Amino acid sequence: MRQMAIYGKGGIGKSTVSANLAAFFAESGLSTWYIGCDPKSDGSMTLLNGRKVPTFLEQMKDGGTEVVFTGFGGVKCVETGGPLAGVGCAGRGIIVAVQTLARDHFREEDDVLIYDVPGDVVCGGFAAPLREKFANEVYIVTSGEYLALYAANNIAKGLANLDVALGGIICNSREVENERAAVAEFARRIGSRLIGFIPRSAVVRDCENRGMTVVECSPADPQADAYRQLGRAILENRQMSVPTPMDPEDIRAMLRETR
Repeated sequence: MRQMAIYGKGGIGKSTVSANLAAFFAESGLSTWYIGCDPKSDGSMTLLNGRKVPTFLEQMKDGGTEVVFTGFGGVKCVETGGPLAGVGCAGRGIIVAVQTLARDHFREEDDVLIYDVPGDVVCGGFAAPLREKFANEVYIVTSGEYLALYAANNIAKGLANLDVALGGIICNSREVENERAAVAEFARRIGSRLIGFIPRSAVVRDCENRGMTVVECSPADPQADAYRQLGRAILENRQMSVPTPMDPEDIRAMLRETR
């Protein structure tokens, strides 16, 4: 089973990319898991027609037994959940959930598993899919903006510390100047590559307002094809290596060079 984790700066579009990848994999006939690791527990909603489902931690606390919910194309969705703000470690839920899911639910016949993970790999809990060896390839979502690239570089540093392979950089466009070139250059400098470019499109917001991924809601739209192209590139990808992060001070200089 391909087990991949999608990381990136908060608000950069990880969940949108992850959910559309899951929809594409399912559309392609692959047995697919989507594991939402954000305490907000909203990543799976576009795979579940806008439904926000009980989290793994909520079900454990309340004695519930249903932790896996079936979404578009048969995607099996789980939201790990987390504590209320300010009262605990959100990463703890990820650790407990992935250990239990691996023991009781994942099967050898499953094809693809996606962990949609928030933020930088700086917290032991959010690094759980990697530390616990439940994910063996990572993709970083970024834009060409400085703060997004700074976060991506920090994630690359975390991967290097964990000795985990990076499969590539995904540019989720914010339409900044020479964005594709800047992100491709960043990927090159950390020893990786730009594996996909997702253009900015209003259709994403429209579909999400309807509680669906673009792949489900507007399958003939060019935006859906952009997610499919990224999905095919990931499925075919065998070029993975532990990244070598940049000096953060060099990121701004790089952006000046590529503008």
